Amino acid sequence: MMKERILVAEAEEQIRNEIVTILESANSYCLKAANSSEALAFFQSGEEFELMLAGIAPATQCYTLIAEAKERFPDMPVIVVTAVNDISIALDAIRKGAYDYLLKPFDRDDVLKTAERGLENRRLKLENRAYQANLEALVASRTEQLRQAVSTLERSYDITLEALGSALALKQGEHESHSKRVTAFTIAIARAIGLNTDQIRVIARGAFLHDIGKMAIPDPILLKPGQLDPEEIAIVREHCFRGYQILRRIPFLSEAAEIVYCHHENYDGSGYPRHLKGDEIPIGARIVAVANSLDAITSDRPYRVARPIGAAREEINSCAGRQFDPTVVTTFASMPENIWADLKAGIKRQGGPPPLG
Repeated sequence: MMKERILVAEAEEQIRNEIVTILESANSYCLKAANSSEALAFFQSGEEFELMLAGIAPATQCYTLIAEAKERFPDMPVIVVTAVNDISIALDAIRKGAYDYLLKPFDRDDVLKTAERGLENRRLKLENRAYQANLEALVASRTEQLRQAVSTLERSYDITLEALGSALALKQGEHESHSKRVTAFTIAIARAIGLNTDQIRVIARGAFLHDIGKMAIPDPILLKPGQLDPEEIAIVREHCFRGYQILRRIPFLSEAAEIVYCHHENYDGSGYPRHLKGDEIPIGARIVAVANSLDAITSDRPYRVARPIGAAREEINSCAGRQFDPTVVTTFASMPENIWADLKAGIKRQGGPPPLG
């Protein structure tokens, strides 16, 4: 049984009343309009309808009414009421947005079946819209759940990295904060260069693990208090490739592994282990090279005492274009000198590693 609100806009009073009588006998609620002006007045008054039957002449007024109806009630089907000899008007109306047509003369079943088809069309439209809205909400919910899961997974990755870094710190003894400081310096430079968050996250992981290959270096060499001989230096230099071997098979560390592999390459090609040059060296490795040298110069070593940050800046600037990427050095040189001491103090105070990106 139909209970929807229906507007019957029909110019012929007898036809209009006949349609209303048939629809109301099926428990629908009808309002009547004798012309397009009366129908538009209903629209403007705030009345809402689920269906409209329109038999307005001339055809141009009917088309105008259809356009206004579709504007105000996009989901409301419009059924054009027309005579058999005016079927072309009905077809034009359908092209302009009407849903169906009802031919005069008609009987009760014709009116009810046509109206029911129109109302069913509206119901399906609304259900489809509701389904799409629910689907979009579900997709949004699942996307947020996935984002949270990825975030949790990434955090678990970083916890794993911290464990690896801690293992290396135990092996290196007094150098336990080196990787943390290099990571903090690297992140600061990368942000100043303008790299995006995803790039910085990868580079930070590479910075934190840049020395992980030293796990494979014998302790007598790694912890030797004096200068290394040439053979020992060659063994220590293997840590770049050793670190790459450790990390490259871990999918989420594959890009970081390249940074570990390349962080001792020099911009002019004189570095190791592959003598890469310029842009052949990943940007992350070029940044880590500066950060690593900054920490090495400003930290105590068994064979020398730490030098001031100003001295480290001068030395790094003097090596631009040879050891270091001149663009990275320019950015580094433009940064306030106090930032490096603040970062070192923060790491010393907090004890933990900086956020990896």
